[in-house]
Amino acid sequence: QVELVESGGRSVQAGGSLMLSCTASGIAFSRYTMAWFRQAPWKERAFVASINWDGSVTNYAESVKGRFTILRDNAKNTVYLQMRTLKPEDTAVYYCAARFWGTTTYTLWGKGTQITVSS
Repeated sequence: QVELVESGGRSVQAGGSLMLSCTASGIAFSRYTMAWFRQAPWKERAFVASINWDGSVTNYAESVKGRFTILRDNAKNTVYLQMRTLKPEDTAVYYCAARFWGTTTYTLWGKGTQITVSS
């Protein structure tokens, strides 16, 4: 069964840190570019960060550069999002996504994990 399962979301105060995890099953994990997206209330889902198959290439949304770090452990089929200096505007449901190498569309999605940052 193909599945992406996120964990680690919770409520936190502004300035705090969180680590999200996303574990994949049913796929050849190392053949996928992995990414995190987020959707804030009343807003469209937005790209946060991505990481290529071996972790050598990462990309970030401007709003999180310098605060968030995306990592992966192919031995554990897991991608992480380390978040620091959280702001209230980071409040959102965070989704893990996967796209097969050589493609441009994320076709696999997790169900999301909620992060709430209070001021």
